[in-house]
Amino acid sequence: MWKECSYVIRGKTRKLVFVALETPKMPTQLAKDLKIATPHISRALMELEAKGLVECLTPSERVGRIYRLTKRGLRALRLVKELE
Repeated sequence: MWKECSYVIRGKTRKLVFVALETPKMPTQLAKDLKIATPHISRALMELEAKGLVECLTPSERVGRIYRLTKRGLRALRLVKELE
C-alpha cells in the first residue's frame, strides 16, 4: 500500500485529484474545484484508474462520467492524509 501512496504523492495533480475524490465527482467538477484544466484531470484519473485506486461508476457514458475511490484507494487515502 505504501507503493501506491508514494505514487499518488509524486504527482501534484494526481494527489489533488485523488484527495478530492473522497466523495464521487465528475472530471468537470474536479477541474472547477481544483482550478486545473480538464485534460490534466482526465489524465490523472486514467493513471489512478490504471493503478486500481479509482473507478468509473458510469463507464458507458461518454460525457458526465462519475469517478470514486476504490476500497484500495480509500486505504491509500488514509496513508496519504497521515503523511500530510
